[in-house]
Amino acid sequence: MRRLMLLRHAKTESDAPSGRDQDRRLDERGHRDAAEIGAWIGAHPPFPELALVSPAVRAQQTWELAWEAMKDRVALPEVESPPELYGADAAQLLHSIRLAAVTDPGTVLLVGHNPGLHEFALVLTGSGDAEARQELTHNMPTSGLAVFEFATGQWRDVAFGRGRLVAFVSPKLIKQGSGG
Repeated sequence: MRRLMLLRHAKTESDAPSGRDQDRRLDERGHRDAAEIGAWIGAHPPFPELALVSPAVRAQQTWELAWEAMKDRVALPEVESPPELYGADAAQLLHSIRLAAVTDPGTVLLVGHNPGLHEFALVLTGSGDAEARQELTHNMPTSGLAVFEFATGQWRDVAFGRGRLVAFVSPKLIKQGSGG
């Protein structure tokens, strides 16, 4: 069994002082939401053994705040920031997971961006929780987290349509009480 967690970066400022999209930082709500989703991850094992984090500032900040919220209950995973995660489409994200998983972690957390992350979540889904699947079809909001399980012992066998969506949460859904 392999578990993949897809986390969209938290809410950001509209523009970075530098003018570069990659430099956009989290806003105040983004700080709160990243911590809230990190606390959720820390309360729902199995925990990530590998975190693949986009090099964009907002993704790095999301990871740092999420980690801070879960670190008392979770061992520090290996953390990598492959440049190709920024702006990646679904096929690129699948390739990145297969490449990075050479250390054979049981659970991988990927922190990235829409539209690629949402597309990736949609094409991975083959089965799973009906309510979570319905919610995911609408949107992958900032700080949205989709958790998949794959009935395989090898990351190379993870493929489109083979994932079982076990949870889809966001700070909004957690507040509404449907955050698993």
